[in-house]
Amino acid sequence: MIRKLSAEFFGTFWLVFGGCGSAVLAAGFPELGIGFVGVSLAFGLTVLTMAYAVGGISGGHFNPAVSLGLAVGGRFAWRELAPYWFAQVVGAAAAGLVLFFIASGNPDWSAGGFASNGYGALSPGGYSMPAVLVAEVVLTAFFLIVILGSTSSMVPGGFAPIAIGLALTLIHLISIPVSNTSVNPARSTGVALFAETGAMGQLWLFWVAPLVGAAIGAAIWRYLLAPEESLENIGG
Repeated sequence: MIRKLSAEFFGTFWLVFGGCGSAVLAAGFPELGIGFVGVSLAFGLTVLTMAYAVGGISGGHFNPAVSLGLAVGGRFAWRELAPYWFAQVVGAAAAGLVLFFIASGNPDWSAGGFASNGYGALSPGGYSMPAVLVAEVVLTAFFLIVILGSTSSMVPGGFAPIAIGLALTLIHLISIPVSNTSVNPARSTGVALFAETGAMGQLWLFWVAPLVGAAIGAAIWRYLLAPEESLENIGG
């Protein structure tokens, strides 16, 4: 079990450090900034690379919502859900701490939103709480459908990380202006801890919406799209 939890810790660390790091350190850099397209690609690449690196050890969740969805989908043991969540949140917080330390090495830098998620005044585009809630639920549901579908026994093996990474990239392209994109409670928690805004006060939404969306997406896959698929445990 320690190997699985270590893999989830490092995988989630890489996701937050790479994805949020690209936003904090590179997105707004004068003349050379990568913009939100670059940040979207960075998040997708973190999942793709770590899914290949440690996915064979832990299943490559790196996200409490994914772990819940896989449990609902019959692909993950419910008894391992809490330990996975713990490892993911700790990995995200560690990444946030390292990122904060690096970013604060610039004397002109201030934490501000620190790549955190939000609605209303904390939404990049000023979107309302209901709009952000619906976006996070829908996007996380489809993320789980992609994950369960691409890892299904009905498709060729070995390509799932590519599909999952591209799906996360697309999700960010859609929703960075809406919520700064969560679909991952650990990712939201890891940077909200260091933000200088009211991100912690809105963090509840970025736990509730992804978890609800993940459960919905997993149920759609399990009971509607692939009822004949064997429900073997592939994640633990």
